[in-house]
Amino acid sequence: MSDDRYAQLDAALERVVEAARSHLAAVKAAEGRIDDDEVWRAYVSLNNASYEYDELLLDAFGEVTPWDVDAIDPDEADREFGVGIDEEGEPADDPYPHVVSVRQRRDYRVPSVSALIRVAEAARAGAIAADEEPGEPVETVSEAVLELLQSGDGSLGALDVPELEPLDGIVAVAEVTRPLDLEAYEETDGSGPFQLREPERLVGRLDEHPYTGTDDSANDEAEVGQ
Repeated sequence: MSDDRYAQLDAALERVVEAARSHLAAVKAAEGRIDDDEVWRAYVSLNNASYEYDELLLDAFGEVTPWDVDAIDPDEADREFGVGIDEEGEPADDPYPHVVSVRQRRDYRVPSVSALIRVAEAARAGAIAADEEPGEPVETVSEAVLELLQSGDGSLGALDVPELEPLDGIVAVAEVTRPLDLEAYEETDGSGPFQLREPERLVGRLDEHPYTGTDDSANDEAEVGQ
């Protein structure tokens, strides 16, 4: 191989190293900010420097790097992701603001209603202050599930108790035009907040399956849908 080709490879490798340093510096400066413009530009530079070096190495020696990347057009990428500055040098507004909606349903089998009510009452007792009234007793499966959710600040992790056997679940991700307005729906409306309207769209869904099997033959077990 000619000295010129060696020089091209060495120079390309230096650009990769310099781009990697610049990317790290941008990441540190961003301090965890999401969608930081400088991090994005440094990422594109590192990507393209890596791509160029990989191509030169392949042409010269038939070897490749572990970097499986394609070249990125910086201008096209900036337009697509709304990155850049305006004519006055100020950060440009994102022309495509997004609102993402994550919707989850998880179903449970209740082997023993009385056992579930007992654990819900225990959760309530542990959550109330000493000078507070205990309130009405928990009497139904639905009240028990709500009590567990409230004790866990709404997290579904609060339902990970032996008294609830997980069944199949689903997580759906959708692009919506505006965030949820709780005042727009009655408290008794359980379906309205989950309906998509044009031009909102479902991006995809993940199906959840429990890790442990359940006995489908049991006829005396209640099922509750979350």
